[in-house]
Amino acid sequence: MYAIRRATVEDAPTLSVLATRTFVETFGHLYPAQDLQGFLDEAYAVDRQRTILAHPDYAVWLLERDGVAVGHAAAGPCGLPHPDVQPGDRELKRLYLIKDEQSCGWGSRLLETALDWLERDGPHTLWLGVWSENFGAQRFYARYGFTKVGTYEFPVGSVRDLEFILRRPAGPAR
Repeated sequence: MYAIRRATVEDAPTLSVLATRTFVETFGHLYPAQDLQGFLDEAYAVDRQRTILAHPDYAVWLLERDGVAVGHAAAGPCGLPHPDVQPGDRELKRLYLIKDEQSCGWGSRLLETALDWLERDGPHTLWLGVWSENFGAQRFYARYGFTKVGTYEFPVGSVRDLEFILRRPAGPAR
């Protein structure tokens, strides 16, 4: 049985393990081992997840199958480097499912949960970053009204990935 629930500070160890696993499954092959490990140690450390989970402006959801976390989404204020970002704009920070759970419809439900939260107090301009070569994710986000409006470099150690900045303008409630 599947369920989506808002993560709490107590979920920080679970989120750390899950975020590490899904990043490695998705992108691990792109980086030298030392660069990858350094990134994971910083970006997905338990203490960092605890800080995010405790912050009132951020939210994280876990997708669980039979009580085991198999996916997650994270959202908060927009921090992307684009000149059109305005105060109050919001960002989908992460959306990952373990490989065995992809393409079963739960990624859409997890995204919709995050989008509902991002627009909980009215329409907002929404942003996200996606790897330039992740064509499936780009098509997925396009179905939700996101279009490419810029690029930036995402550092993983010495590697700099070309990321696309996608935006969905504020509009009528969806």
